[in-house]
Amino acid sequence: MADQAESEGKITGRTNWTAVGIGAAMLAVAVAAVAFTFYFIDRERQRDLQAWQVRLGIVADSRSAAVNEWVEQNFAVMRELTENASLQLYMTELAMAEGNRSDVTDEPAQASYLRNLLIATADRAGFKPPPAAGEVAANIERVGVAGIGLVDAGGRSLVSTSGMPPVSGKIRKAVAKALSGEPAMIDIYMGASNLPTMGFSLPVFAVQDESEGTEGIGAVVGMRIIGKELFDRLEQPGETETTTETYLVRSASNMVEYLSPLADGTEALKRSMALDTPDLAASFALATPGGFAIKQGYAGEEVLVTSRPIANLPWLLVRKISRAEALADTETRLTTILTVALLVIGGIGVTIVAVWRHGSSMRATAALEKSRIAAERFENMSKFMRLVTNSQPTVIAAVDGATTYTFANQPAADEAGIPADDMLGKTMASVIGPVKAKVFADINDRILRSFADSDDTDKERQSHIFTFGDEGEDEDEDLQIIKSDHIPLRGDRDHPPGVLMVLDDITELTRERRRSEQMLKQLINTLVSVVDRRDPFSAHHSTRIAEVSLAIAGEMNTPELVGKTSEIAGCLMNIGKIFVPQELLTKTDGLLAEERDMLANSYLVSADLLRNVPFDGPVVDTIEQMGEKWDGTGPLSLREEEIILPARVLAVANAFIGMISPRAYRGAMTFEKVSRILLEESNSKFDRKPVSALVNFLDNRGGMETWAHYRERPESADE
Repeated sequence: MADQAESEGKITGRTNWTAVGIGAAMLAVAVAAVAFTFYFIDRERQRDLQAWQVRLGIVADSRSAAVNEWVEQNFAVMRELTENASLQLYMTELAMAEGNRSDVTDEPAQASYLRNLLIATADRAGFKPPPAAGEVAANIERVGVAGIGLVDAGGRSLVSTSGMPPVSGKIRKAVAKALSGEPAMIDIYMGASNLPTMGFSLPVFAVQDESEGTEGIGAVVGMRIIGKELFDRLEQPGETETTTETYLVRSASNMVEYLSPLADGTEALKRSMALDTPDLAASFALATPGGFAIKQGYAGEEVLVTSRPIANLPWLLVRKISRAEALADTETRLTTILTVALLVIGGIGVTIVAVWRHGSSMRATAALEKSRIAAERFENMSKFMRLVTNSQPTVIAAVDGATTYTFANQPAADEAGIPADDMLGKTMASVIGPVKAKVFADINDRILRSFADSDDTDKERQSHIFTFGDEGEDEDEDLQIIKSDHIPLRGDRDHPPGVLMVLDDITELTRERRRSEQMLKQLINTLVSVVDRRDPFSAHHSTRIAEVSLAIAGEMNTPELVGKTSEIAGCLMNIGKIFVPQELLTKTDGLLAEERDMLANSYLVSADLLRNVPFDGPVVDTIEQMGEKWDGTGPLSLREEEIILPARVLAVANAFIGMISPRAYRGAMTFEKVSRILLEESNSKFDRKPVSALVNFLDNRGGMETWAHYRERPESADE
C-alpha cells in the first residue's frame, strides 16, 4: 500500500509538471503572438503616416508657391509703375526742384496723367475699395481703405486714387523703407473697412541715376483688400477629402493669428489662440516649419499637420487633415488584424485552461484533504492561543483601523462586562468609553500609517503609560494607570491591517512605587537634616545642590532619569560628613592638608555608605564620580564621556553651591564671579555643556533672582 501510494504520488507530480510545462510554453507563444501583432500594427500605422506626410507636403508646397506667386504679382504691379518713364521724369523734375511743384514743367498736366495712370492700374490690379452695398449718393467723402499713391522723397503724398488711405502709421514706415532703396510690404491687418488689408511699396529712382543701391526720389504705395484672389489659392483643385484644410498663420505677441478664413466659418483675422496652447497644430507649425506631427487643430480635434514658410513674409502655410479621416481605412484594417490575433490567442488560452484543468483535477482530492487537515490544525491552534491569552492577567485585544475589535481575550471581556465574542465587531468607544478609546485610537492610527511604509513590526511597536481619571486630593483613589503595548498586524485577504494591544493596569504598582519614593525621600531628608545640624554653614547645602542639579539637567533636556539621579545624589552626597568631627566643619582658621583631604573625600564615604542601597538610577556611581575631572586628572582617572552624565551635572552643581554659599572662613562669591570661574575651568575640570546650561539658567531663566538667598549667611553661624 505504501509503495502504491508513493507510485501514485510520483505519477501525479510528473503529470502536474508536464501540464505546467505545456501551459508555460503555450503562454509564451501567446505572449509572443500578441507582441508581434502589436508590432506589425504599429509598423503599418507608421507607414501610412509617412504616406500622408508626403501627400500633405506636396499640397503644402504647391499652395505656398501659389501664395508666393500672388505676392510677386502685386509687387510686379508696383514695379510696372516705378518703371513708367513719365512717372520717373515727373519725380526727377520734382526732385531737382527740391519739392517745388511749380517748377515742374506743365505740372498740372503731368499730375493729371499720373492720377489717371494710377486709377487705371488700381482698377486693373484690384487696388481699390470694395463696392459699397446700398450706398446712398451724397457729397460725403469716404474713408480711404485701398488704392495706389505716389509720394515724394519727404514722404508727402503727390498723387493717389480716390480710395487711397492717408500716408501714416504702417504706410509711412513702409514708404521710409522703400525710399532707402528696398522693396517694402505692409503685413496683413484689419483695415478701416473691417476687412483684411495689405500694402506694397517700391522706390522710384531718378532717370539719370544708374548707380546701384542709391536712395529713391519717391515711392509708389499700393493698398488692397485681401479676399478671394489670395484665399482661393489655398484650395487644392480636385480635393476629395472632407476634412483637409489649408490656412495661413503668423506669430504675434505670444499668440497665433489665423490670417485666412477657416473651415468652421471663421473669417480672416477673426481668430487667435495662445501660442502655448497644449499640442496646438499651428504652434507646432510655427516652432518647426516643414515638420510633420499629430497635433490638436484649432477646433480641438486630432489632425495630421505639416507646414511651409512663405518667402519674405512672416506667414506660415499650414496643411492639415483630420486624423480620423486620414487613418480610417488603416484603423479598420488593423482592427481586423488585431481581432483575428486575439481570437487565435483566445483559442490558445482555452487550450491552456483545458490542460490546466486536467492537471488540477488530479490534484483536487489531495488539495481538499490538505485543506481539511489545515483547517483542523488552525482550529486547534486557535483554541490553544485563546487558552494562552485567557490565562494572562493582562487585557489582550486586536482592533482594525476603524477601532473595531477583531479579537479579545477573557480578561478584556471581564473588564468590559460582556462576553468576548460579543466584543467582536464593536468599536472601542462603545466598549471602553470614548476617553480611553480616543487615546488608544490615535496611537494605533499613527502606527498603521507608519507601518504601511516600513512594514517593520519591531520598529513600529510602541509602549505608553497613561493616567485616566481626575487628579485631586484623593487622586490615588480616582486615578487608573495603564501601561499599553501596541504591535502592528499585517493584513490578509480576509482581515485588514490592525493593531494588537496589550493593556496592563499598573495602578497598584504605581501607588506602591510612589509610596516607596515618598519613604525614600523622607529618609533622605532625615539624613540631610543630620548633616545640616552639625555644620551651620552646610545647612540646606545638599538640597540646594539637588535643586541646581535638577535645573541644569532640565536646561540640557536630558532624560528624566538623569535629572532624578543627579537630584538624589545631590541630596545624599554629604552624609559622609557624619564621620567628620564637628569642630573641623566649623573651623575658621587654615585647614591642615589631612583635614582638607578628609573634607574633600567625604563624598567617597557617602558612596560607600550607600553602595548596597537600591536606587532606580546610578546614584552611587554618580556620587563616586562627581570628583572626576573632564581632562582625566581625577581620583579614578576617568575622562570626558567616560564620566556618567549625572556625575558631570552634579560636579558643576556642587562647585556652584560651594562658591556661591558663605563659609566659616569666607563670604559668598557673586554670581558673575562664580560663572566666570566655571567657564574658565570648562573642558579642563568640568564638562562645558552643564556649565553652559547653568550660566544660561542664571542669565536667561531668572536663576540669579531665584537663588539670591543662597548667598545669605546662616543665622546660626552668627550666634
